Amino acid sequence: MAILTGSCRFGLWHVHVAWQDDLVYRVRFARDGIPGRVPEEILRYCSGRPADLSSLKSVATEGDTTFAGIYRAVLTIPCGETVTYGEVARMVGTAPRAVGAAMARNPTPIVVPCHRVVAKTGIGGFSPDLAIKEILLGMERRGDVCTPKKREVNR
Repeated sequence: MAILTGSCRFGLWHVHVAWQDDLVYRVRFARDGIPGRVPEEILRYCSGRPADLSSLKSVATEGDTTFAGIYRAVLTIPCGETVTYGEVARMVGTAPRAVGAAMARNPTPIVVPCHRVVAKTGIGGFSPDLAIKEILLGMERRGDVCTPKKREVNR
């Protein structure tokens, strides 16, 4: 089966997704949309409806690299909550800067919820626009997109 690509709206942004079955290869935010479908749970999440993203897998979590371990740790952060770069670093036995580098290079944001990782003294960064991180966190804190199962853990 071929890798599918498509996009859905997220406010003023489009979320581009490359995926096959339940495996997501790439997620990115862009100003312009592309034709094609996206996984139903990503569509639900981006439209502000309850979604169970734990039904999706990310290529980023595969393997034994430091980044893959960081991404697996980030999957354990409950929907609607945040942890610091330092806390994730302690979970996997690495440095906070390594966590920051992994978050900046996360190929599948939303699926691996890097927006839930924040700085000790603030929100931290997010590409391409910090406002996206703020909106994602706001949706989750209000409970708009968190299913009861997802409030526990996003695996």
